[in-house]
Amino acid sequence: MKRIITLIVAVCLGAASAYAQTAESWSPELQMKVKVVGSPQLSPDGKSVVYTVTHAVMAPDKSEYLTQIWLGTTDGKENMQLTFSEKSSTNPKWSPDGKAIAFLSNRKDNKNNLYLLRLSGGEAEPLTEVKSSIIDFEWAPNGRHIAFLMTDPKTDEEEKNEKGKNDYRWVDEQVKMSRLYLLPVQKNESGKRETRLLTTENYSVSSFDWSPDSKRIVFSHTKSPSPNDWVTSDLSVVEIETGKVTTLFNTAAAETSPRFSPDGRSIAFLASDIPPRWAQSRTIQVAPASGGQPKSLPPSYDGQPVIIGWSSDSKRIYFSEAKGTLSQIYSAELATNKIDELKLAPAVYTSISLDASGRMLAFARQTSDTPQEIFVAPISTLSAVQISRANSDLKLPPIGKTELIRWKSSDGREIEGLLTYPVGYTPGKRVPLILNVHGGPAGVFQQTFTGGRSIYPIATFAARGYAVLRPNPRGSSGYGVEFRRANLKDWGGMDYQDLMAGVDKVIEMGVADSSRLGVMGWSYGGFMTSWIVTQTNRFKAASAGAPVTNLTSFTTTADIPAFIPDYFGGQFWDSPEVYRAHSPISFVKSVTTPTMIQHGTADMRVPISQGFEFYNALKARGIPTRMLELPRQPHGPNEPKMMLIVMQSNLEWFEKYLGEKSSSKTSP
Repeated sequence: MKRIITLIVAVCLGAASAYAQTAESWSPELQMKVKVVGSPQLSPDGKSVVYTVTHAVMAPDKSEYLTQIWLGTTDGKENMQLTFSEKSSTNPKWSPDGKAIAFLSNRKDNKNNLYLLRLSGGEAEPLTEVKSSIIDFEWAPNGRHIAFLMTDPKTDEEEKNEKGKNDYRWVDEQVKMSRLYLLPVQKNESGKRETRLLTTENYSVSSFDWSPDSKRIVFSHTKSPSPNDWVTSDLSVVEIETGKVTTLFNTAAAETSPRFSPDGRSIAFLASDIPPRWAQSRTIQVAPASGGQPKSLPPSYDGQPVIIGWSSDSKRIYFSEAKGTLSQIYSAELATNKIDELKLAPAVYTSISLDASGRMLAFARQTSDTPQEIFVAPISTLSAVQISRANSDLKLPPIGKTELIRWKSSDGREIEGLLTYPVGYTPGKRVPLILNVHGGPAGVFQQTFTGGRSIYPIATFAARGYAVLRPNPRGSSGYGVEFRRANLKDWGGMDYQDLMAGVDKVIEMGVADSSRLGVMGWSYGGFMTSWIVTQTNRFKAASAGAPVTNLTSFTTTADIPAFIPDYFGGQFWDSPEVYRAHSPISFVKSVTTPTMIQHGTADMRVPISQGFEFYNALKARGIPTRMLELPRQPHGPNEPKMMLIVMQSNLEWFEKYLGEKSSSKTSP
């Protein structure tokens, strides 16, 4: 590894010098420069870790996020960039012997293919040349094969029809499934690697794991790749040599995320409630790998565990989940059913992985005032060592303080939220306050870095003199299943009261100026923003992103038509008055607040028609409004230039109506 570092250290130093800058204040442009790290994977010997660093590329002819792979030693002393392609390199994974790294890259035809990079030197070798894109992959423990997931490619006839403008399609017919393939690492006598299809049945594979002896793969699958069909997830096992597929679990629950134990005797997986609910609750279950009745581990704190992996002796399972505004890593002991918290520093932990020995963790860690970086920690001591310093080249300015506050809602239920103060805030001074509502509704605001790229640039708002309140009202994750389901059949009811009580709390604290209040949110946050301006005129400006504004038309146009019926206990044709009573569009006549709409044209989750319904109604009523249409964007901007304009327009909108120069007579 030292030899490789010597060869490219000059390149790394040059890059650091080129990107170094001096920043005077937070801005959307600066927040876009903050890099994101992820996908840490520990080497088999536990001495090295690979991870990814992603930054925004914005040029006259480009707007994309570019990801490169980095390599560091677990003592934190050595760190270097491994890939330098003009296309992204993602999802790095070690070969079992630790001599190579496989990864995904869209270097050819913008389709994700597998590449192999040998650490002894040389260019990355392409392992596949697929017509579709590879979604995920895993090495066989013996290192002889790689299994990967890929969506069905277009047929020759479909490609021909597309070129000839004859590409009509029937909805929900000829669906492209995600299937499991097997790729030999070594070439055959003719110098080729022959890929073999492992799953031919009419279902879509979502996740999988190899058995320790490399003879079987356990996988989860749904009846279609539609996000609406997650409730149909079952588990099966395929024999590598024969291709025989055997159903492992096919119940009324949704079974997902299977993991073989290191001794090969057991399979851990996640199982939902019966029936599965969109406000989810899951438990970890462990079953004999040969089949049989599973054992359910005790419910976790939030009921949404994410399996990290097994201990090397197959006696414990590590998992993570949200806990309030932080996240937590746990150990579950199978013999005693005891769940213990791993005592790590309070932070938000993501992209968590476990090394092959089950003795060391790698993760991305961030707090409200520190950017995301990669760390490793032995489970025995939990003494974390920082590996990456992806944002050391940025001279970041002072950031607004964020603190956790609590208040009582109108029915006495305790609610938490994060209050970010203006930079250099003087206690007792009243400042404009923006209420920020999260999506979901089962999302959660956590103590993530407020200076990163985000639809709502919190650090910039704080630098401009605003306080920002991010509440976790009932319906949020991080507080248990009962809390997450406390808003069933009640969107715009007590969740609205939770939010208003939070605003009142910040006013009572002497922080918020009650005459300069704003509200913003995306998705369910957009629903709630739209709802709030129909219920009260206390807010002087609002920004609704991808808002659900009409529950009936949303249900019949979204890619998750079962979502609202599950939350509200029935279809709109059986309960039309319930749907009407909880739809912001029903009360649009009451709106007086200047309201901006932001929406992507390719949004399948909340179709852009939802935004247009509210915008056109506001416009017809003469309410100050604007609508930002984002070409190509799905349920959130995925191109840097589109993200930047969203951030900038949010800042400009609130500056116009809440800033020092704002006027109640200002029009758009």
